Amino acid sequence: MLSLERKGIADSSINLAEYIDHTLLLPMVTPEQIDQGCEIALRYGFPTFCVPPCYVPQVVERLHGSPVKVSTVVGFPLGTTTAEAKLYEAQLAVEQGCRELDVRINLAWLKAGELDRLHAEIAQLVEETGVCVKAILETALLTEEEKKLAGEICIDAGAAFLMTSTGWMGGATLADVQLLWQLSRGKVGVKASGGIRTVAQAEAMIQAGASRIGTSWGLELMQELRARGTP
Repeated sequence: MLSLERKGIADSSINLAEYIDHTLLLPMVTPEQIDQGCEIALRYGFPTFCVPPCYVPQVVERLHGSPVKVSTVVGFPLGTTTAEAKLYEAQLAVEQGCRELDVRINLAWLKAGELDRLHAEIAQLVEETGVCVKAILETALLTEEEKKLAGEICIDAGAAFLMTSTGWMGGATLADVQLLWQLSRGKVGVKASGGIRTVAQAEAMIQAGASRIGTSWGLELMQELRARGTP
């Protein structure tokens, strides 16, 4: 995991590519676009390439032997499938070679006060898959207190990252990234995701405490850096 210290792109020790979870999660994404996404992730050395579950086998084969990890989503984008369905979805992805899981938490349980069920779902996924689990909080739908509560539950349940958003119902904000960074207390990473399309936005998120940037604009970010003359 990258350092949780707040740093900016201006810091020469930072390589923006090392922060980017490249994603292609639109419902109409094609196999050809997935192949192109693999090429982009390989070219720039992104930590992961996050794809819909149906494309995990294709991406595992294409990225085999490379340092780019295959990532997918679980319970996406609503989070209200059953815990059993999420576990099956996660286990199948891991069996196929997936190494990181972006899991949409069940906000219905959070808002209904069924906190034990929320904790148990995340804890089971962590324990039974044995891979990096990023808990998607969907911060745009939560109050300040609910964000704190959800974050604390997911940390206690063993999640490796607190993640702001799916990008389907609002995106990352600096305030939310700062809050999650404070909640993490250096124990877990923070993934800013949703609406990040420029280097300036990515830089601001990293300065606020993000240790991963989830975006489908990975290529455009790298092209922007090249246009600036940044290595």
